Amino acid sequence: MQVLRTPDDRFADLPGYPFAPHYATVRADAGPDLRLHYLDEGPRDAAPVLMMHGEPSWSYLYRKMIPPVAAAGHRVLAPDLIGFGKSDKPAARSDYTYERHVAWMSDWLTGLDLSEITLFCQDWGGLIGLRLVAAFPDRFARVIAANTGLPVGTGWSEAFEAWRKFSQTVPEFPTGFILQGATVRELSPAEVAAYDAPFPDESYKAGAREFPALVPVTPDHASVAQNKAAWAVLERFEKPFLTAFSDKDAVTAGGERVFQERIAGAKGQPHVTIKDGGHFLQEDKPEELAQLIVDFIARTR
Repeated sequence: MQVLRTPDDRFADLPGYPFAPHYATVRADAGPDLRLHYLDEGPRDAAPVLMMHGEPSWSYLYRKMIPPVAAAGHRVLAPDLIGFGKSDKPAARSDYTYERHVAWMSDWLTGLDLSEITLFCQDWGGLIGLRLVAAFPDRFARVIAANTGLPVGTGWSEAFEAWRKFSQTVPEFPTGFILQGATVRELSPAEVAAYDAPFPDESYKAGAREFPALVPVTPDHASVAQNKAAWAVLERFEKPFLTAFSDKDAVTAGGERVFQERIAGAKGQPHVTIKDGGHFLQEDKPEELAQLIVDFIARTR
């Protein structure tokens, strides 16, 4: 496995991202050791709030949510998935599978021995994060799911199909452009550049290219069986489970209902719709989401 590592100078002076880097070594299958980057803010002895990003973003997505949640007394962790951000990037698309992503993040989670976790997950942060909840339910205290899903081969939205086709055929994968296209507010040129920063050229984008093709939306996709098994655990998950989908995301529109209907801990929760939020609602409504997390923890502690 050839592994690429983005030069540090690509991340110099990013707007609104003053956080100290932290690194851990993770492994999946019989593969090599990989370096995974994560942010770790707030008091180390507090119960962790885990913020998981998706495709094709990185922990920069949470830069405006981390400070207020940490200021409220919580430990906030925001990892970069393998292939994204400051984490190592295997160079071949075949190096990336859904199960490897779950294994890499499981290795990280158990390596830090995290418990009493509040998970906030969006996009692939949910596809992977909810698998972690199913694998380690005793480590999680509560979950907030936003603009995400856990598909089991029964299709998804037309908007997702359009996105999948675009992602597989566009000659150059325009990361910053994609973030702007799925955000309601206008990102600054510096913010768009920050989303391009992890990828000096196309050779670094194998993970970003492969992610849309890995979503198990047909019966023939890998990981359908594993996701079905995860659902069997999640349906019995009685700890607080809140949905916070946005109103302007065509990709996941209506996806909150399956969580509300099937997960035990979602019953009776004050599920919310984030107004004027795009797919990347962390960019559109970060202060609202941060307060939502703080209030949810306080109410369910």
